Amino acid sequence: MNPADLSYIIDTLFLLFAMTLIIFMVPGFAMLEAGIVRTKNVSAVLTINTMIYAVASMAFLLIGYQLAFGTWENDSVSKWAAFLFQMAFVGKTVNIMSGGVSERTRIVPLIFFALMMAGLIYPLVVNWTWGANMLEGSVLDISDMHDLAGSTVIHSTGGWALVAAILIVGPRKGRYVGGKVRVIPASNIPLVTLGALLLWIGWFGFNGGSVGSIASRENADAVALTIMNTNTAGLSGAIAAAALIYSRYRKFDITMILNGALGGLVAITAGADLFNIYTPILIGLIGGALVVFAVPFFDHLRIDDPVGALSVHLVNGIWGTLAVGLFAGDVSFLAQFKGVVVVGIFAFVVSYLTIFIIDKVAKFRADEDEQLEGIDVSECGLEAYPEFKRAF
Repeated sequence: MNPADLSYIIDTLFLLFAMTLIIFMVPGFAMLEAGIVRTKNVSAVLTINTMIYAVASMAFLLIGYQLAFGTWENDSVSKWAAFLFQMAFVGKTVNIMSGGVSERTRIVPLIFFALMMAGLIYPLVVNWTWGANMLEGSVLDISDMHDLAGSTVIHSTGGWALVAAILIVGPRKGRYVGGKVRVIPASNIPLVTLGALLLWIGWFGFNGGSVGSIASRENADAVALTIMNTNTAGLSGAIAAAALIYSRYRKFDITMILNGALGGLVAITAGADLFNIYTPILIGLIGGALVVFAVPFFDHLRIDDPVGALSVHLVNGIWGTLAVGLFAGDVSFLAQFKGVVVVGIFAFVVSYLTIFIIDKVAKFRADEDEQLEGIDVSECGLEAYPEFKRAF
């Protein structure tokens, strides 16, 4: 066997393994959201997450991948493995949005949005950054932005779509009463923890696989360093969130600690391949702290985000992309900032228009009576915990 064939086989296996790790994020999102929402909405959340994976992946197969990359051909790995690896990413943008509007949205409109995100919105962002680059040479060209695995391309895109959705759909019934925030506690903390840790594991494929090759000594070191830096940022994000929460309330809030870890993971996603082993500690610490401060900030604005997706994915997607320009010497901060702005404006405006139109055809928001009874009954006809007393 010649060296080129061996490299082709090893890198193909590497991408397939990384893809498998990323797919673990599907149950990760599902379990985290199922644990955060009230028991009367769990079946709906699980159905939405399953349908997002199915519908978004199919749309990317039939439309999105070609739009993003311009071709299926690939000389370095199997073109089928290259597609599967990219396909594993696409549903995450919708997962971010769907989790943030849970407990008050219907399933069919979310499926329509998943089709648009996976078939058009996300592929265009990929085209401009990782793909064929139809903006090359124009004033909007953002191909110089370094975004290894999608702090902006994936996490900020999903976050801006969520902002658009919340502005149209509004908060959950009873969330804001008399100018005060009504606390709606998580229904199943073990599920939240399981979901967050599955996401953490999936991130190793997310970032490590984005290096693209492992079939040489240098590439193997690059993959290992990238995964190490990814884990380090998650660790420091969790530590920062725990320290801040405890210093303020003298209590440990596991949901905030887990979101702090996820915030650190989002923040390092743009540049995990560029840093030494110490810089991710700082990036993760800031990421975890940003989550702690952003959650009450969004509540102050009456932006109802049950899972903290804006604080984790949007805020830290922006921070992580800009951090590359601050701490990676060969990367222009202005290029990073330009990428954040261009993607942000595009993702928000197109998502808002898309959701606005879908809402006119198939109403996004469930009626107040449906919210009170639970989305499980009206949308699924199947409650996840039929023997439990439901919280209203």
